[in-house]
Amino acid sequence: MRRLATLTLPFAALAASGCVSTLVDVATAPVKVVSKGVDLATTSQSEADEKRGREIRRREERLAKLERQYEKQLDECEEGNRRSCSEARDTYAEMQQILPTIPVEPEDD
Repeated sequence: MRRLATLTLPFAALAASGCVSTLVDVATAPVKVVSKGVDLATTSQSEADEKRGREIRRREERLAKLERQYEKQLDECEEGNRRSCSEARDTYAEMQQILPTIPVEPEDD
């Protein structure tokens, strides 16, 4: 009888540890689900920085395109094309709207 108890004790301990770990998993599952939902719903600082960087690059690209158009329109305006003069004024106005939204890079000393 004693031998049977000695042999079954390790198996019982293993079975009980499995039950305990399952119990812990079941008990912590709602917390894990909620925390995962919060992670998905919130934006981290690095994600916000990346989004802001993409938006600034998009504005810089738009400004560069407008500058090229403006130069071309000015050249055509100087050649006497009145329509290009009007387009150049419109392009310049749009450039002036975009400029304040682009941060200024600090100068290297």
